[in-house]
Amino acid sequence: MYGFINTCLKSLVVEKYGEETWEKLRLQAGVQDSFLTFEVYKDEITMQLVDKACKILGVPADTVLREFGEYFFEFCKRSGYDHMLRTLGGNLYEFIENLDALHSYLSLSYQEMNAPSFRVEKNEDGSMHLHYYSDRRGLCHIVPGIISAAALDFFNIEISMEIVNQTEEEERTGKKEHIVFLVTQTPVFSYKERNEFSSSLQNLADSEKQIENQLNKENTIRDRGSSVCPAKKSHWKTIKGIITLGKGKLLRGFDPVYPKNLWIDTKTFCNGLPFHMVFDKELRVKQAGVSIQKIVPGLQTMGICLDHYFSIVHPEVPFTISSIQKFINSQFVFQTRREMMPESWKHRPMLELRGQMIWMESLQCMLYLCSPLLRTLHELEERQMHIADIAPHDVTRDLILLNQQRLAEMELSNQLERKKEELRILSKHLEEEKKKTEALLYAMLPQHVANQLKEGKQVEAGEFKECTILFSDVVTFTNICAQCEPIQIVLMLNSMYLQFDRLTTVHDVYKVETIGDAYMVVGGVPVPVPTHAERVANFALGMIIAATGVQNPVSGNPIQIRVGIHTGPVLAGVVGEKMPRYCLFGDTVNIASRMESHGVPSKIHLSSSTYQCLKYKNFEMTERGEIEVKGKGKMHTYFLIRNKTATENEIMGRPMKDLDSGHESGQSFQEGRTETIPSCHQPGRINSTYLSLLEQMKINTTQLNMLFFSSFSYSAREGPDPSHCNEVY
Repeated sequence: MYGFINTCLKSLVVEKYGEETWEKLRLQAGVQDSFLTFEVYKDEITMQLVDKACKILGVPADTVLREFGEYFFEFCKRSGYDHMLRTLGGNLYEFIENLDALHSYLSLSYQEMNAPSFRVEKNEDGSMHLHYYSDRRGLCHIVPGIISAAALDFFNIEISMEIVNQTEEEERTGKKEHIVFLVTQTPVFSYKERNEFSSSLQNLADSEKQIENQLNKENTIRDRGSSVCPAKKSHWKTIKGIITLGKGKLLRGFDPVYPKNLWIDTKTFCNGLPFHMVFDKELRVKQAGVSIQKIVPGLQTMGICLDHYFSIVHPEVPFTISSIQKFINSQFVFQTRREMMPESWKHRPMLELRGQMIWMESLQCMLYLCSPLLRTLHELEERQMHIADIAPHDVTRDLILLNQQRLAEMELSNQLERKKEELRILSKHLEEEKKKTEALLYAMLPQHVANQLKEGKQVEAGEFKECTILFSDVVTFTNICAQCEPIQIVLMLNSMYLQFDRLTTVHDVYKVETIGDAYMVVGGVPVPVPTHAERVANFALGMIIAATGVQNPVSGNPIQIRVGIHTGPVLAGVVGEKMPRYCLFGDTVNIASRMESHGVPSKIHLSSSTYQCLKYKNFEMTERGEIEVKGKGKMHTYFLIRNKTATENEIMGRPMKDLDSGHESGQSFQEGRTETIPSCHQPGRINSTYLSLLEQMKINTTQLNMLFFSSFSYSAREGPDPSHCNEVY
């Protein structure tokens, strides 16, 4: 099937059920997202889409197909075929009767189209029998949808269609499906139209009564005078037949006039209709036009059998008079047989003829009025024919030239459609890459800051009157670096930072920076929030728990970290143009750094300002007392013990299914506490991303050791170290 069909099906699903349903449908069917109008696709794609639609929507196939038929009719109208469909016939019978002719015309452009065939028969009760023939089984329920929509739209009638017979048509080659529908019609009137129709019937009855009275008077007068002839019985029928319903206006009757003799000689007839043939019931040729004789010289021998030289391409019926009469209203396409053609024709494409059959009862012969079926000038040249071979009155001459132009336009349209599809795919990929880039950028800078930088704007520094800053580092980090391979340090830090990064999302705090083993987080920046202290406190509790799941590569025990927190005002802004960073400035940063450097392993060290923020917030804290802080003198500090109302799983942001209902609030931490280590942090487990990175960097062990010691030496220490350099923030 052409992509036009699949595009229509996609449009139906998207319009009635939404983009999500179409995406789910196409993924289950395993097909692409879009289809090219003039591209031919396998029938299995359409069948698969219909089958999956039935399962997803939970409706039977006949319902889906009927709905598709109704939508297909509207889709064709919207696609520019409205006027073409409206002019097929003045009533439903003529409309259906000419569907094959429409398909024949469309096949000039859609050359690989394998359309169904229709034949319609009128019944005495006003109903019709519609015969539907198709190569494709199981799609017959589309027909009632299309015909019903056309009948209601074009002729304002409602119809019902039921299958009365379903067989494998023996008369058609290839065992095609043959479905017979019984079509019954019901006019659809509005309230106003019903009143007008009733009035029309009443007027007609009055008119009939007046005419009948007048005729009775005339007959009475004629009976009294012997010289007057009585009125004919058919006179009333004649008058009745030429009165328009409810209008009272006489119509001009039409009776064709035929000459007593045919005023055209045989030679003129054969020259004027160069492509025609007359044959009898035995298929013996009685007459042929001059051009067809020129192409098929065997036809010059009158009395030969037509089926020796031609085969029927459409409709696919046996070459017999009875079969042809059954499809007398269809267009017939004949194709020359290669074995019967002259030697000069055997290497050319075979000629096809298209036309209508007319049965001549008086002669018991069939007249085939036809023209060459040629789509382009190239096909004309391939058969070594010329425009002059076609009669001047034959529209085939114009059709070839017009279709040549149309095919060129279709090719251009197809190319544009392909380019459009390529651009759509590229745009989709670009959007995906843009999202990745933005995700990476937002991981480095706050979103509003990153957006301003993307727009080329200058990012001004902002003052935050109150926020909470956290620092952490790894205890004995210098000793660990001295005794381990660099790759072990990388894996240990990566394992720890992955968990910390996840916790920043859980508690909605902003990760400012990491340098070596130092991890810096802030709450209330860049978006001010009143709960900044609580968020950072919960994050700190999660850090302590997470650290117990990371192994010290030297001892094999869980690593220990120090955490310090302070609350106060800061100034925040972007520093630099190359690799810009969002940095915090102010004494609050220094004090937070001092809380960490003067902290205790596996403890959360709080300043008095942070303690005041958390004092009435369901946190358990203990007083440490006054301590000497470098550059600040004596300071009163505290330790954060736990959150009284949150469980460990809530602090860690674990899924509900992993929660332990019997687990009590337990974020109190003692030195030496151990916990089961997740498999991703077991010894020997290597993060593939970092291995790949190191392999690409080609850094040897010595270089990496030098890199680590030069970067981490300032923060690797035990206990308070006056050389800590947090002022760099």
